[in-house]
Amino acid sequence: MKATIIAIGKCKKNAPEAAIIAEYIKRSGWEVVIKEQNNSNQTDEAKFLQSSIPHGAKVIVLDERGVNISSSELAAKVENWLNDGCSEICFLIGGADGHLQSTRDKADLILSFGKLTLPHILMRAVLCEQIYRLQTIINHHPYHRE
Repeated sequence: MKATIIAIGKCKKNAPEAAIIAEYIKRSGWEVVIKEQNNSNQTDEAKFLQSSIPHGAKVIVLDERGVNISSSELAAKVENWLNDGCSEICFLIGGADGHLQSTRDKADLILSFGKLTLPHILMRAVLCEQIYRLQTIINHHPYHRE
């Protein structure tokens, strides 16, 4: 499985979040790729996000209006996609003003990590941990506890 994170806002190489991101990518049994673009206007951000979606990938848009599900529920959904032949999932992280409706329309799942507002770089670190967690749940590894 390949997981692509397409994000608005660039992470500085020496940022503390960069170390967390790198650690979870290193632990991952999946190929994890991050594509990023600096903040701009919402229309240009949407063009970048939408044009970067890999062909055939399942698209998960991170949006405060999305469903708030547990890690186990998300792992079950991803496992079903895997069993149906999906080989790539793609996560879209928008800019400060969020996603345009045209981006949300591309989603196979609109996912919320709750009502809290997180800095985009920190959200990327949390997402990388969750990608690792999904794998451990799917593989019945004891990392995740209910």
